[in-house]
Amino acid sequence: MKKYTNTGSKDTRSGFGAGMTELGQTNENVVALCADLIGSLKFDDFKKNHPERFFQIGIAEANMIGIAAGLTIGGKIPFTGTFANFSTGRVYDQIRQSVAYSEKNVKICASHAGLTLGEDGATHQILEDIGLMKMLPGMTVINTCDYNQTKAATIALAKHQGPAYLRFGRPVVPNFTPADEEFVIGKAIMLNEGTDVTIVATGHLVWEALIAAEALEAKGISAEVINIHTIKPLDEEAILKSVAKTGCVVTAEEHNILGGLGESVSRVLALNTPAPQEFVAVNDSFGESGTPEQLMEKYKLNNQAIFAAAEKVIARK
Repeated sequence: MKKYTNTGSKDTRSGFGAGMTELGQTNENVVALCADLIGSLKFDDFKKNHPERFFQIGIAEANMIGIAAGLTIGGKIPFTGTFANFSTGRVYDQIRQSVAYSEKNVKICASHAGLTLGEDGATHQILEDIGLMKMLPGMTVINTCDYNQTKAATIALAKHQGPAYLRFGRPVVPNFTPADEEFVIGKAIMLNEGTDVTIVATGHLVWEALIAAEALEAKGISAEVINIHTIKPLDEEAILKSVAKTGCVVTAEEHNILGGLGESVSRVLALNTPAPQEFVAVNDSFGESGTPEQLMEKYKLNNQAIFAAAEKVIARK
């Protein structure tokens, strides 16, 4: 099994901030819009160095999306930033009508997604945002796993033409992907080759999947781990190739079991090669207040849950 090393834990939102800093220096068409959360979205450097390209909209998220859509008409590449709940649920109508339907080149960037928002509780812990965004025609949906990948994805989105949703988080998590790894939208990354079970993970659960794979290896089970950073367009070829070898799959995500990565994988399997699948996801419920660690354990979104799901799905082959 290939070993991945935590080179220093960081929050993924800081990866977004680093990506915006670089884009500020390299692409004069990139502009940033924020809904009164400059520090939380790590916009500080961009605002300081490029004040003429930074727009503080205030707590007016719908207005922010409308302004962003308008800026694209003049050739600008707007990156909007606020919490995931406010980036999607609060402004779904504006995203649908002004961005997706109008095919505007807006990058909707969302921090504090999922249960790992922690103590702020259920009202802020959106668990349905991937589903909301992936159902919009033409919308690219990206969910990164660590600091380096978030930075790379942010930079890659500036070159991508069309509406996109970039999801990342607040907690400090292991930073393990190579700093110089190219981010290719829609291309899955094989982290570990295996023969007994495929583990398809996204976001914060990618690292947990690697830990689970090590534990499975210790029991003589060979797990193939795939990092699906792009939910849409989904790398169907990578999934089908892996499951053809292993015969079963576990999907792992910090999202509702309904509407997320797991259901996208199920669709691919049903249309091509049906195979046993187990889901590691929130089981159709809201979250609650607690530390990220407490919540991930309670809602079974960790390496132990992935390990158990792998054993269960192998038994179903």
